[in-house]
Amino acid sequence: MGVFRFKEFDVVNERSAMKVNTDGVLLGAAMTILPGDRRFLDIGTGTGTIALMAAQRASDCVRIDAIDVDEASADEAGMNFRNSPWADHLYAYNLPLDKFDEQTDAKYDLIFSNPPYFEDSLTAPNERKSAARHTTDGLSYRDILEFARERLTESGRVSFVLPAEQEAALCRYARMCGLHLFNILRVRTVERKQPARIIAEFSRERCENPKDEILTIQNEGQYTREYLSLTHNFYLFA
Repeated sequence: MGVFRFKEFDVVNERSAMKVNTDGVLLGAAMTILPGDRRFLDIGTGTGTIALMAAQRASDCVRIDAIDVDEASADEAGMNFRNSPWADHLYAYNLPLDKFDEQTDAKYDLIFSNPPYFEDSLTAPNERKSAARHTTDGLSYRDILEFARERLTESGRVSFVLPAEQEAALCRYARMCGLHLFNILRVRTVERKQPARIIAEFSRERCENPKDEILTIQNEGQYTREYLSLTHNFYLFA
């Protein structure tokens, strides 16, 4: 059985359509969590890794809901939640976002997602992985922004990790939903390359000068000090 070990929890990483990955870990480590946050939602939870990281960072939170349209992923996330130190705070549901929306009227302090992003690419050979990745076949950041517009608390935030080339479209659609960028982290593998990913965060409050930073993962074959500092509380090697 494949198990990915973090410092404070383990993730069974076998049945989920989307495995533990760097994108998800970066989102879990970098997204803004405030002391007063009490309720979170993870959309497209996969193995449940990001939800578990949120639970570790905000151990006094009341509840973290996590949904996934893929049944095996939701089941695996639920098992990982039950085996974690925060089992009483984490709840996994095998539901698409629209059905979840129909079944709850909850408001959230933080909504986060590592959503599908191969919007214009060819379909991957693995059907379940493709369904998890393709915005044209299901969930997109637009769906999440529209949900967040209705379900965020007044001080709530929504956080994404996405390819850097989707920044303009993401920010434009967020504004259409009455949400404004307040923080963006641009992630590049090495200094000589342009950022390939962004971690973008939005809130209802208009921000004239969003925080804008760059994170480089490696330099000369070694993890950078900034990357190790960000992931220190989670990765065993950091």
